[in-house]
Amino acid sequence: MQQLKADLLVIGAGSGGLSVASGAVQMGASVILLEGHKMGGDCLNFGCVPSKALIASGKAAYAQAHAQAFGVSNVTPLVDYAAAKDHVAGVIEQIRPADSQERFEGLGVRVIREYGRFISPRQVQAGDHVITARRIVIATGSSPLVPPIPGLDGVTFETNETIFKLRERPGHLLIIGGGPIGMEMAQAHRRLGCAVTVIEGMTVLSQDDPEMAAVVVEQFRAEGITIEESAMAAAIRGSAGAIEVEAKDGRVFKGTHLLMAVGRKANIDSLDLAAAGIETTRRGIKVDASMRTTNRRVYAIGDVAGGLQFTHMAGYHAGLIIRSALLSLPARERTDHIPWATYTDPELAHVGLTEAKAREVHGGNLDVVRFGYNHNDRAIAERKTAGLIKVMVVRGRPVGASIVGAQAGELISLWAFVLANRLRMKHVSAMVVPYPTLSEINKRVAGAYFSPKLFDSTMIKRIVGLVQRWLP
Repeated sequence: MQQLKADLLVIGAGSGGLSVASGAVQMGASVILLEGHKMGGDCLNFGCVPSKALIASGKAAYAQAHAQAFGVSNVTPLVDYAAAKDHVAGVIEQIRPADSQERFEGLGVRVIREYGRFISPRQVQAGDHVITARRIVIATGSSPLVPPIPGLDGVTFETNETIFKLRERPGHLLIIGGGPIGMEMAQAHRRLGCAVTVIEGMTVLSQDDPEMAAVVVEQFRAEGITIEESAMAAAIRGSAGAIEVEAKDGRVFKGTHLLMAVGRKANIDSLDLAAAGIETTRRGIKVDASMRTTNRRVYAIGDVAGGLQFTHMAGYHAGLIIRSALLSLPARERTDHIPWATYTDPELAHVGLTEAKAREVHGGNLDVVRFGYNHNDRAIAERKTAGLIKVMVVRGRPVGASIVGAQAGELISLWAFVLANRLRMKHVSAMVVPYPTLSEINKRVAGAYFSPKLFDSTMIKRIVGLVQRWLP
């Protein structure tokens, strides 16, 4: 066994682990990085990057078939499903160098392409190496959750780790799970020429505001996507090309291919956490507000820590680790300013408290202000008027924002900034945005908050009357 020592050992080369490793080594720490699978983790290889690339292919096909409103004849797109997957692979390869072993070794990180497991509270074994580190960061991410549905082990099915390598276009794709992954893949595949049925045990997009989710669902149904809610899968049967999913209530859904998209589970099984005195929860590794585990020398970040499962959340955690583990400065996680987005068309995005939660927490002190895309000139020009923004405000300070519509994932960034810095609606109202842009929606919703206070105020009207009376 080769004995190695480092200031920082990072287990997992996904988004969070790479961010910690690059930041730490550039600040002068000695860093060892372990990765037994693919550099870049789930986001680059099986998640964010390939899904958005496939969504882009679907959008291109949809645009060809829906151009008439712009004075351009509709055409039936000739979709080459395998070529669309080549596009996905090409996007991954273009981004891959930023996450590569060569880049990180060039920065000074010792990269070992092996899985790691704890053999003591301070030591990790990876292949023929035993590493002792002052601080250890677990960033092993998560994997698709495959529930024990009777019959599932007897049929061929896809997950987000296999669907992007599928070369033959599904005739009818059954998707179990109506969360972000399931819904994004549903629309992308429908637009690429597949029949699609989404099978959800509760309601689709259940983590989002129901009013906003309804806008997405309406569009899905208009595109011919079948959405079956309250359909808990009870049995699966069939063979390749002829699969049946039976719900608990007796409904049966038939298709040619099956995608499992029911959630994620933390990658902790091979870490031997007990050897390091690290406790776990039902969702992942137990951590405190500074992302420290029950072993004070070890931190856990990203999906494996059992919280919000977003790439940008892992990046945020990485910043906390740099501050805490390297600089010994206080760093505490907060989640009230963390946005999320689902890249359906229209997009769905949110930050802070939903309307329902805000009403529960703030009661009569809450104002909910809205502005519709149908009143935005750029949205009208581009025929993208389906959608709205609503902002939850308490005594002039936003506590949450939800957006459904074109580029919602881009527009939510402003509200994430506002919540992160605890700004007020007056600060949003004071900004000037270019015309005509969708970003005017953010400005106009701030105006909607102040308009009743200004234009419906008897006092304001009296003041203006007095001023005008005394003007020369």
